[in-house]
Amino acid sequence: MPAYEYTALNNKGRKKKDVISADSSRHARQLLRDKGFTPLTVSQVQDRNRSAKKSVGFSRGISQSELSIFTRQFATLISSGLTIEQSLDALLSQAEGHRMKTMLGGVRAAVLEGSTLADAMRRYPSHFPEIYPATVAVGEETGRLALVLERLADYNESRQALSQKIVVALIYPVVLLFVAVGIVVALMTFVIPKITSVYINAGNDLPPLTVAMISISDFIRHYGLWVLAVLGTLQVAFLLAMRKPALKMSWHRFKLKLPWIGRLIRGLNSARMARTLAIMTQSGVPLISGLKASSRVVGNMEIRNKIQTATEEVGKGASLNRALARTGYFPPVLLQMVASGEASGDLDTMLEKAASIQEQELTTKIQMFVGLFEPLMILFMGAIVLVIVMAVLMPIFDLGDMLK
Repeated sequence: MPAYEYTALNNKGRKKKDVISADSSRHARQLLRDKGFTPLTVSQVQDRNRSAKKSVGFSRGISQSELSIFTRQFATLISSGLTIEQSLDALLSQAEGHRMKTMLGGVRAAVLEGSTLADAMRRYPSHFPEIYPATVAVGEETGRLALVLERLADYNESRQALSQKIVVALIYPVVLLFVAVGIVVALMTFVIPKITSVYINAGNDLPPLTVAMISISDFIRHYGLWVLAVLGTLQVAFLLAMRKPALKMSWHRFKLKLPWIGRLIRGLNSARMARTLAIMTQSGVPLISGLKASSRVVGNMEIRNKIQTATEEVGKGASLNRALARTGYFPPVLLQMVASGEASGDLDTMLEKAASIQEQELTTKIQMFVGLFEPLMILFMGAIVLVIVMAVLMPIFDLGDMLK
């Protein structure tokens, strides 16, 4: 039974958007009227999704956390012996988000029409990354769909855990930086002018440090908003420039050359590639297809292009270890473990271990950065406050010397 997305008015006159299963659009409207709704628009989910792709070029997908929860629940239902249709029915009945309901309704409708689950997922590329239909297709063919879904759930949860570790580690330094800048701006904008105005009205010669502080304060008060406007304009211009592939590629190459940030970017993308390739090879996906899908989870365009070049070399008969080594962006530990996995025939296990090592190393580096950033920021703030205090007190010291 196909799924239909509708917009209707309830008995209180409020609009409601949801998904309903029906034999036809007319049947869907009748079901809505039976529930006391006044249907406004009713459209089949998969048709609407296709037209959206044609007219807009993209559609907004579900979040990483929603995808993780969906995959884990789907794997649990399949493992318990339910069919794909029954599992999708159960997931659809308890789905809450509008995008989640729309996606589940469309996948369910496609499966009921005779499509495989993998083909149904391919209709929603904004919701399911390429790793999903590729591994699910193998799981359906081999009868190991539950195992594949379990691995996909583990894969998503590990990626989400790594992202959360990075975000949590960086929240405090970012907040501390903004608070520090805010305090300094507040002092220079409101406090310094009131104090220094007394010295200026007195007509005495002021120390160079105080004069400089007054000049900085005047600049912030008179041109601060203009500076913010210029910074905002530069930010918008940068985002627009990043839409051009050539400029974006140059920026990504530049980031890889930065002393400390470049290593973090290489480590993060290496872990993503290894983790994705590991689950795809474990699920039985051919190595070439796995490499193609793995390149798409890499955020840096330069590394992505290098992986695509390595994929072509592997397709011509080169070993994965040598192809990745020629890119120059993968750490020696990962390359050695890949070489060991190729020699022993246990590539998927070695890739998974390499990904875990890279993720642990990345987490350690970020924690080290945070540990160094906190005392440095405190020292920096202390130095700025000291300079401000000295600029305020030096005229008083000079006045005391004159009275003596």
